[in-house]
Amino acid sequence: MRILLTNDDGINAPGLEVLTAIANDIAGPTGEVWTVAPAFEQSGVGHCISYTRPMMIAKLGHRRYAAEGSPADCVLAGLYDVLQGARPDLVLSGVNRGNNAAENTLYSGTIGGAMEAALQGLPAIALSQYLGPETMELDDEFQAARAHGTAVVRNLLDKGLWDDGNDYRMFYNVNFPPVAAAGVKGVKVSAQGYRRDAFFGVEPHRSPSGRKFLWIKGGPQHMPTAPGTDAAANLEGFISVTPMRCDLTAHDALADLEARLA
Repeated sequence: MRILLTNDDGINAPGLEVLTAIANDIAGPTGEVWTVAPAFEQSGVGHCISYTRPMMIAKLGHRRYAAEGSPADCVLAGLYDVLQGARPDLVLSGVNRGNNAAENTLYSGTIGGAMEAALQGLPAIALSQYLGPETMELDDEFQAARAHGTAVVRNLLDKGLWDDGNDYRMFYNVNFPPVAAAGVKGVKVSAQGYRRDAFFGVEPHRSPSGRKFLWIKGGPQHMPTAPGTDAAANLEGFISVTPMRCDLTAHDALADLEARLA
């Protein structure tokens, strides 16, 4: 099996080392694990691509590359430059430091990498480690992902819905709960949730020269979402698995809107 890895935390992120171990387990001794990850952190860039500027790519080691671009850029670089068109069997993105549940999903570069792979017709899984008070006390804050990641990926490969004939191919968003590995209660298939009153905003600051700068500021991350959704499952100690597509159409509203506008 040939697996392509990327992330949004950057080529030197500890979560990428966890993902590499998971991928090596899945690929086996005869498989290939290739990494094309951002040279610098790209958190929050979503599915952006560097459409208006070129990006530099550098080989750092055996099957290991860094690109000056987004996670989606890295997937494109991996497919069409590094692998020279030899398509991978699977694309894994992560393991992100922090959750990509609920509304975070829409901002996430980790999700963006998996999304680009799906648009390219490839099986893809994004993996993220929810953080919290319990993970702060651990020597390895990725303990849950490290211990359970291989089993979750293998189970999705064996039993997940993949090429079902839909033009927008299915991909998966996996979030590991903010607990120690031994505290993980299981896996729940979950819808994407919504944290109310947890919006992103800005916080202004003045530099020593008097110039005004704005920092993007996130909302609280430990507000539970509705029952049956991702963040709620994570905060209960479960690994959430959310099937996703790139189709943003509100299909449930089509007939009603057509009738209203007729």
